[in-house]
Amino acid sequence: MAHEYKLLIDGELVGGATSFAVINPATEEVIANCPKADEALLNKAVDAAERAFPEWSAKSYDERAGYLSRLADAIEARSDELARLLTAEQGKPIDQAQFEMMAAVGTLRAFLGMRVEDEVIRDDGGNRVVEHRTPLGVCASITPWNFPVILLINKLGPALLAGNTLVSKPAPTTPLTTCVVGEIARDILPAGVFNVLCDENELGPLMTTHPKIAKISFTGSTATGAKVLASAAESIKRVTLELGGNDAAIVLDDVPAKLAAEKVYAGAMANAGQICVAIKRAYVPSSMYDEFCEEIAKLAGAAVVDDGSKQGSTVGPLQNRMQFEKVQGLIEDAKTRGTLVAGGEIPDRKGYFIPPTIFRDLDDDAPLVAEEQFGPVLPVQKYDDIADVIARANNSDYGLAGTVWGMDLDRATAVAMQIDSGTVWVNQHLAIDPTIPFRGSKMSGMGGELGVAGLLEYTQPHIVNSVPLA
Repeated sequence: MAHEYKLLIDGELVGGATSFAVINPATEEVIANCPKADEALLNKAVDAAERAFPEWSAKSYDERAGYLSRLADAIEARSDELARLLTAEQGKPIDQAQFEMMAAVGTLRAFLGMRVEDEVIRDDGGNRVVEHRTPLGVCASITPWNFPVILLINKLGPALLAGNTLVSKPAPTTPLTTCVVGEIARDILPAGVFNVLCDENELGPLMTTHPKIAKISFTGSTATGAKVLASAAESIKRVTLELGGNDAAIVLDDVPAKLAAEKVYAGAMANAGQICVAIKRAYVPSSMYDEFCEEIAKLAGAAVVDDGSKQGSTVGPLQNRMQFEKVQGLIEDAKTRGTLVAGGEIPDRKGYFIPPTIFRDLDDDAPLVAEEQFGPVLPVQKYDDIADVIARANNSDYGLAGTVWGMDLDRATAVAMQIDSGTVWVNQHLAIDPTIPFRGSKMSGMGGELGVAGLLEYTQPHIVNSVPLA
């Protein structure tokens, strides 16, 4: 019998006002119908979260952590099922889906030990000033389609641990795993503490303007993030935005070309390049440019592009037709501007498949270099001067992440210090640790997630300044 997916509202699994189809991007077939919420169901979920807030926020950190620990255990117990569903709705190879599930469980558990303690700012001459943190109330999370489970947990963990309640809306093309997390949470969390609503992008504006929602946490495109920020500004909501990136990799001249190609390829092509911090443009010294391009072309040519549910698949489809067509357009444009060294031909088959594609000899103002492609396509750029390549890497409206690769660690770190991104990794990529804050600069976002800093985003600083009564 097919699984019947439900919304989670006030501790109950409920149907939607209507429903919509969810498509497997590898086959373009409908895998399930998802319940669709309307404004009335949104209001019901927000009201439930508001009712649940006083009792939930009154619990201690340890008590709330106990609930979240049981939730982590329950998600882990169903991680195989969730991974298979994730591959079906998102497209990533099953081993990558399993990795996402275990990363989500690990992230949730990492939050369990985090606390926000009172800070004594002054305690002298009878004057005592204390800053403590209070939860905000009802929060809302809006998550994207590239990592629907881990990015949900990045928001759910700190929001609930800090004492808030949450209404969560997944992307309409990948709602099913979030629905199952809601099913699991229904049996563990008190009613109303966590609510799941699905839609086809109609509810976002209603959430960002809702008078009872205190905070919006959004992960997605910069264009949509700007709309979220503008909409939330009307009621001065707290907002966290984790947006797009055009992440540069700088390879220094002391790295063997083959090793550099392996590292850059892995950083560019995981999840078919659909990662906000994927390497999206690589800068390589002229002295090793030809050899690097040859080596990375070999890696691209060896990729197994197929349905993520099939054993041995290394690159799955793009997640949806809109993104598929966008990346196709960037490829066709780049063919008129530079040299194609690998991939570039779309297979004649069902599914949104694009093979790993490598270009060289593009100008920096070519769309594939200047824009975020969010797909398995990488431009490799040549440079001769370190100061020049740092300036070129920084010449972007984005500033989410970047990488520097070098055998001389001190030298590589010195270059990394000059990259204008929220995170720069040296000799590693995607080293996201739930205990380390993750933030974007420029148009890549505002606020931050993960670490104690991410927990603080779900609290209101409260100063108590006291003196004796004279």
